[in-house]
Amino acid sequence: MLKNLSACLCGILFGLGLVIAQMVNPVKVLAFLDIAGQWDPSLALVMAGALIIFGLACRLILRRPAPILEPRFHLPGAARIDARLLIGAALFGIGWGLSGYCPGAAIAAFGYGRMEAVLFTLAMCCGMGLFRFIHRPT
Repeated sequence: MLKNLSACLCGILFGLGLVIAQMVNPVKVLAFLDIAGQWDPSLALVMAGALIIFGLACRLILRRPAPILEPRFHLPGAARIDARLLIGAALFGIGWGLSGYCPGAAIAAFGYGRMEAVLFTLAMCCGMGLFRFIHRPT
C-alpha cells in the first residue's frame, strides 16, 4: 500500500512539473524543437535543471544500501547501444516532433481535456501493443 501511495505521489509531482514547465503545451514543445525557425530555448533550461537535480539525487540515492520501499535497487542491466535502442529513440523523437507530446506530458494533458492528448495516448498504446504482438518472447 505504501509503495503504491508513494508511486502515485511521485506521478502527481512529475505531472505537476510537466504542467509548470509547460511541457504539456504542444505549441511550446514544437517551438523548442523548431531550431531552424522560431526557436524557444526555455525548455532547454527546464531539461538542464532536471538533469542537474537527477544527477545529484542519483549520486545520493545510490549511496544507500537499498531503496526505502524495496529490498534492492532495480537498475538497468543493458549498457549496449544497439539498433533496437536507436530505432526506439528515433520513433520517440519523431512522435514528439510531429505531435508535441511525449508519453508523460500527454497523460498530464488529460487534465486539460485535450482530445489530441487522448488520441496520442491511444496511438501510443496501439504502437506498444503492435510491438508486443510482433516481438513475442520465444
